[in-house]
Amino acid sequence: MNRLDATHDPSLQSWVCDANGHADFPIQNLPLGVFSTTGGTRRVGAAIGDHVLDLEACVTAGWLPHYPFGDTLNAMLAQGAGVRQALRRSLSHILARGSGAEAHATRLLHATADCTLHVPAAIGDYTDFYAGIHHAVAVGTLFRPDAPLMPNYKYVPIAYHGRASSVRPSGVPIHRPHGQRRPGDQTAPDFGSCRNLDFELEFGIWIGPGNPPGVPIPIDKAADHIAGFCLLNDWSARDIQAWEYQPLGPFLAKNFATTISPWIVTPEALAPFRVAQPKRPHGDPEPLPYLWDETDQQHGAFDVTLAVSILTPAMRAAGLAPHDVSHSNVLHAYWTVAQMVAHHSSNGCDLRPGDLFGSGTLSAPTPTGCGSMLEITQGGRVAITLPNGEVRRFLEDGDEITFQARATKPGAVSIGFGACRAAIRRA
Repeated sequence: MNRLDATHDPSLQSWVCDANGHADFPIQNLPLGVFSTTGGTRRVGAAIGDHVLDLEACVTAGWLPHYPFGDTLNAMLAQGAGVRQALRRSLSHILARGSGAEAHATRLLHATADCTLHVPAAIGDYTDFYAGIHHAVAVGTLFRPDAPLMPNYKYVPIAYHGRASSVRPSGVPIHRPHGQRRPGDQTAPDFGSCRNLDFELEFGIWIGPGNPPGVPIPIDKAADHIAGFCLLNDWSARDIQAWEYQPLGPFLAKNFATTISPWIVTPEALAPFRVAQPKRPHGDPEPLPYLWDETDQQHGAFDVTLAVSILTPAMRAAGLAPHDVSHSNVLHAYWTVAQMVAHHSSNGCDLRPGDLFGSGTLSAPTPTGCGSMLEITQGGRVAITLPNGEVRRFLEDGDEITFQARATKPGAVSIGFGACRAAIRRA
């Protein structure tokens, strides 16, 4: 899992000058995605600095062999780690300073600002987990102060199936949803636009090779089925959710929109930032055997910092910068991504290349690390005041929410995920 090679060398520089020292996409990252230019078709690319490397153009120029590229990454994700690692080594060689590819730069590169970035794979299924224990405790405390966590929480990775069709790439606005609501002062529900719209700070997991129906993925092989990661905002209509979620869980309060960052950051890029899964608190049950692997416990977590910011219409009009409202870390997940894969397939469910998981809201245990407005405002009871004097209990029309992430470590070049951003349009 932690295998490092020449592609991770911190001294490695690129002939794409803006990649050197880039906050998200230095040559040590090389995430994959799907882009298009004005009037062009969708193509597979890799992010490098403020540019996109056109992988089909690299094939045409003779810099890459014929990989299974198309207008989505599904076929590439299905190939598994060996093909993915070979592609990474080739891309690193092409982009490294002194490689000779610079002479072809105008054919190979597009400025990211001139590109449209798309959802990188055709998502067959989307599953949202509930692995952020601090979020689960905080939300549970709001509604069940005496028993915040359900009895099964520490035994089983809780999840529900979301709606793949409503996953959108960063930058695409979302519409405030309609639904049934029943405020506390009403005896019967009404129908209208969501009053309590919220964000949820999550880590996205892209599935690579799948498994045959009826054949579970064992925990010690689960990492082989993970193709990469992104940021994920599981937008939530809290007032609609409060009325509809019992007895079967989330439905219209969740399926109207999910925003993801458009680049797939590979497991190889994150290899330097793998760490041990945090120890469970004393007294917590050990995972059942099908969810336990010692290697996964030692190397299956990721030290990736997360940040959420808000930009309101008034702030935008005044030329103000977005305001940070939360800082957290992927380490606050109670379950590893391998445990999620193992559990999801444990009943014989077949996963497929391009399936997407959400981690669940990854709140920190501190007040500055809340991963949702529900927590920040204690269910809407305590408003927050923004630097320009505006107040928020939940999100309003025109508000823009942006997630950012950074993986850092002494001796390694830090990498990021790019923005996961969307503005809210009225219903």
